[in-house]
Amino acid sequence: MARFTSDDDAGAEGRALGEALAALRRERGLSQAEAGARIGMTSQGWGLYEAGKRPGLFRPDVQRRLTGALDATPEDLVLLVGAAPAPPPKPVADGLQARGRAFEAAPVVERRRLQLSTDDLAPWAAAGTVLEYAPGRWPRRDQGCVIEMDDGALRARLYVRSDETELVVRGAGALLTIERIPRHRARAVSAVTARLDE
Repeated sequence: MARFTSDDDAGAEGRALGEALAALRRERGLSQAEAGARIGMTSQGWGLYEAGKRPGLFRPDVQRRLTGALDATPEDLVLLVGAAPAPPPKPVADGLQARGRAFEAAPVVERRRLQLSTDDLAPWAAAGTVLEYAPGRWPRRDQGCVIEMDDGALRARLYVRSDETELVVRGAGALLTIERIPRHRARAVSAVTARLDE
């Protein structure tokens, strides 16, 4: 008996075994109800095996029982499966993001770095600390952020809140004082994702 490597492969093999079982039954001129009655099974139960929806069809004892009802053997069943055309191979995919059963590579998230030259964010981050940040990712409350100003300057601060008129942050001093930046002055705000002490 073959071993299967994935649920998709097992599903395809289960359907192939079920189709072979149905072909054996039709060769004998029996209905699903007649075949099932020979072993004390309903027509619906037999139909689930033929549809490949019962995992027991892979078990040798179940195959012997079902094929015995048709005056056949498990070997007859396997020969019919081997005669069916093989399904086309599925493309191999790798990655971390799932879409159903197939996997795609996770999107690459851009990261940038900024080295602090002052102790404006001490004790959260001191001069020499490298902040890694993700452009386009909005910060949470009390999370570090890098603000790109309208003049191109970058400011590292701790995010407090924002609304349509202003961005409220802490930093720019040993006491981490509150700073209010007009929203039209902030071109972009990006969340700090790592502090690297170098």
